[in-house]
Amino acid sequence: MPRRPYKKNSVKQDPIYKSLETAKLINYIIKDGKKSVAKKIVYNVFDRLNKEKNDPLKVLNQAINNVAPTFEVKPRRLGGASYLVPIEVRRDRRLFLALNWIVEAANSRSNKEYKKFENKLYTELLEASKNQGNAVNKKIQTEKLAEANKAFAHLKW
Repeated sequence: MPRRPYKKNSVKQDPIYKSLETAKLINYIIKDGKKSVAKKIVYNVFDRLNKEKNDPLKVLNQAINNVAPTFEVKPRRLGGASYLVPIEVRRDRRLFLALNWIVEAANSRSNKEYKKFENKLYTELLEASKNQGNAVNKKIQTEKLAEANKAFAHLKW
């Protein structure tokens, strides 16, 4: 636990779509501090969604809702043994996990089929909004693990 309280950095809304989730998605995509490249990728994906008569913010929010876990496990040491204790996920951590899993799933897609990260992200967002894809599988695995360790819920102190 920190000795003194720390100030949490707040993220400003995205200027074009006026959405906090979009701004956070851009920040999670950034590599080597190149925010303009990350913005270009996200906006191109959103433009592509617009062209196909999909509301990009609805698709993004639906994908986040489908990928965000409600429970996860945290290891607790007790008497020399480690137990995986299921805990409920806070709202801000749910958003973090969902967006991170979407970006990781997009990154892990094969380069042969999609060529650009833009195409990978577009496909992953669409699949996640339809409750499919690798990010949704990651959520299911996490919640299964929490369910399997429900017997250790009493160690949550």
